[in-house]
Amino acid sequence: MDQYQPPLADISFALEHVVGYPDIAKLPGFEHADLDTVVELLEQCGDFMAAAVAPTNRTGDTQGSRLQPDGTVLTPDGFKEVYHQYVEAGWGSVPLPEEYGGGGFPRTVGLVIQELITSANMAFSLCPLLTQGAIEALLHYGDDALKERYLPKMVTGEWTGTMNLTEPQAGSDVGALTTRAVRQGDGSYAITGQKIFITYGDHDMAEQIVHLVLARTPGAPEGTRGISCFIVPKFLVNDDGSLGARNAVETVSLEHKMGIHASPTCVLSYENATGYLIGEENNGMRIMFVMMNSARLGVGVQGLAVAERAYQQSLAYAQERRQGLAAGASGASSPIIDFPDVRRMLMTQRAHVAAMRYLMLLDASYVDISTHHPDPAVRSRADEIVGILTPICKSFGTDLGNELTSLALQIHGGMGFIEETGAAQHLRDIRIAAIYEGTNGIQAADLVGRKLGVRGGSSMLEFLGTMREIEPQLADAGTEFDPIRVELGRQFDALEEATRWMVRTGPGDPNAALSGSTPYLRMWGLCTGAWMLARAALAAPATGDAGLAESQLVLARFYAEQLLPQCASLLGAATAGSRDLFALDAGQLSGAARKVRS
Repeated sequence: MDQYQPPLADISFALEHVVGYPDIAKLPGFEHADLDTVVELLEQCGDFMAAAVAPTNRTGDTQGSRLQPDGTVLTPDGFKEVYHQYVEAGWGSVPLPEEYGGGGFPRTVGLVIQELITSANMAFSLCPLLTQGAIEALLHYGDDALKERYLPKMVTGEWTGTMNLTEPQAGSDVGALTTRAVRQGDGSYAITGQKIFITYGDHDMAEQIVHLVLARTPGAPEGTRGISCFIVPKFLVNDDGSLGARNAVETVSLEHKMGIHASPTCVLSYENATGYLIGEENNGMRIMFVMMNSARLGVGVQGLAVAERAYQQSLAYAQERRQGLAAGASGASSPIIDFPDVRRMLMTQRAHVAAMRYLMLLDASYVDISTHHPDPAVRSRADEIVGILTPICKSFGTDLGNELTSLALQIHGGMGFIEETGAAQHLRDIRIAAIYEGTNGIQAADLVGRKLGVRGGSSMLEFLGTMREIEPQLADAGTEFDPIRVELGRQFDALEEATRWMVRTGPGDPNAALSGSTPYLRMWGLCTGAWMLARAALAAPATGDAGLAESQLVLARFYAEQLLPQCASLLGAATAGSRDLFALDAGQLSGAARKVRS
């Protein structure tokens, strides 16, 4: 029942007709990545992920990774072999720079590959995702010697990477970390401290693990201003590039998690381990944000990818499971897909998954424009839009991952609560994504605290204006598009009202804006999702495929009429301020202040 089918037709339509990939392929440096080449490459990638990676998903969940008495970590059966096939096929290197052995394809293409591998096995996909974040940091801030020593084998995937940020006492407050880095006579640093929640901090799939570690040098300023970033390899690297002695980093334990059991989440201990400074001292936060911004869109894709696989399973189950008799039906029983509420849950999954895919790909396309467009002004504006879309993609995408996998389980009824069906695994696995790489509350705070303030709110209001350009297009498209146009107009009005309130209120009362930041981000997620579905519905007739055009219109209309209205209902919460959030003290919240009647 739980067989993964890569949605390549949906992805190809999205690339060609919804997010304008042909224009991305015309940017300098991407001439080799035309649409036909990309579609053929993705078909091969999808075949690999479905045939090789997807079958490891259930085994990985039931076995999990295991810490051995000698301190090494074994991944579940098949992981090591499949990872070697993944490296040999070169899938991880496709969107990475050619000068280090990558394929030089756009980030947009890399994002599709991330979706395919994550749908196949989220726990497995985390290793390449973290490696890519480490690569991005080195590309931006590493000196030539570090790049030449580490990047070629990280790009191929022969060596994997990690991000070591969190410590037991610090959590999301990175500035509270205490790991020390003391400069040595040879220019290296001795790293001492403990890091927690390190994804793939140790494993048996690759010969080398390159840890990127945040630490504090002696005399560094307090807080985030005094953080530096270091490469600390599992094995030291000799001058000829071969691996040398084991470095002084040990796996203390593996976390016992709710989901993604196959992904080893390690507690790592560093005791005078040899590290190498990336960039300059006290520049670690800037480097960390390169890693995290690269990963945040990838984490948003996790919500999409796991929701896609859960949807496929729930759709198959709804067609097979017979129970009761649907209205107007005859015979002994009906498949549950014939019942309206099951249809509602399936349509909710289908519409949200499509909207998420379009939105994630749109964000990635703006990443490519921001790095490769020849016009500096266009690059700058694209970078602003990436800043707006990334927290929306990460937060809204992972919130929906939780909600849609829960709907998929609900469709299974009691069988969904039974582990053997596999429906519960999707819900357990995706739950971490809303916490990864900055919790969703942090994403909402970033949206109103940083991105909304760009050019005094003009950046986001201009983007909203761009979205509203679709209203006359819908009016010209025919009466069947009227319900979408009317509802979009109402919800754009609500979003604009909330945005202007945030712009007015935030500078003088930041707590008020932050108190409404999560519902405000949700409003953006709903509106951008509906906008992308409307774009798809308008574009679909040009394909000449009448069935596709009908399905895109129905999805956009369903979303506009049944899901999008939630946006305006959040206006009150977004603009309520902080009064009631802070009106009760801890004792009142716990009920200690309530009197018991005799």
